[in-house]
Amino acid sequence: MLELTNVRKSFGQTVAVDGLTLSVRKGELFGLLGPNGAGKSTSVSLAVGLLAPDHGTISIDGLGNPASPAVRRQIGVAPQALALYELLSGEENLRFFGEVYGLSGAALAGRVAWCLDFVGLTDRKDDAIAKYSGGMKRRLNLAAALVHDPQLLLLDEPTVGVDPQSRNKIFENIEALHAEGRTIIYTTHYMEEAVRLCQRLAIVDAGRLLALGTVAELLAAHGGPPTLVVRTNGSEQRVQTADPLGELNRLAAGGAIESFQMERPTLEQVFLGLTGRSLRD
Repeated sequence: MLELTNVRKSFGQTVAVDGLTLSVRKGELFGLLGPNGAGKSTSVSLAVGLLAPDHGTISIDGLGNPASPAVRRQIGVAPQALALYELLSGEENLRFFGEVYGLSGAALAGRVAWCLDFVGLTDRKDDAIAKYSGGMKRRLNLAAALVHDPQLLLLDEPTVGVDPQSRNKIFENIEALHAEGRTIIYTTHYMEEAVRLCQRLAIVDAGRLLALGTVAELLAAHGGPPTLVVRTNGSEQRVQTADPLGELNRLAAGGAIESFQMERPTLEQVFLGLTGRSLRD
């Protein structure tokens, strides 16, 4: 559905995307993980044709460059920065975006009504966006990406600043869209979101691809062995080992074991191991 081949994008001396090659399969829910400044949002802008790459190629569904209007009609985008008109109502926002994509008449009215119901905003459709909560705005931002019924969705950190109820609603929306067969690219730096939603993940930093695979594949390749936590004689020992039973027997020979547990590697440990622990402001 989406092919990026050796894509590079710089802003002055800053390289935002550095030779990125990715292939997203049709019908896949694909996660793009990275710390702040990793190049995720720039990659999304390149993928939808808002930016042109300095080098490399991008193709959508075999149709070619996303800068082409015909290709863009296949794409829906929910950007991290809310793309809504605050003085318009929720319904007016969706009608506007639908008209931009060429919808009119009964087809437009039907899509607007469906989108409002889908994100749970039908009862607030006549209210100005300025009166919406942060979670409601995020849900309408998703609806605006859906109004023209695209097959490829790019969701750039769609749960930033939302309450738990809206966050869960957005998750349910995304899972329902994926079940319909849509291709979804989901950028985030929240590990629990990636684990819950995504079939495959790409971890990027400094515009480069660091790792790619399912959660299980990433843990196996980059997570390291599990950690055995053993308490003996009132003190705790933590040992990374590929043979926890053998290590437990060795420790038991040196004294009575009061308790023990296994800690398996997590996606967050993989992420920090690949991208580092320095602050990203």
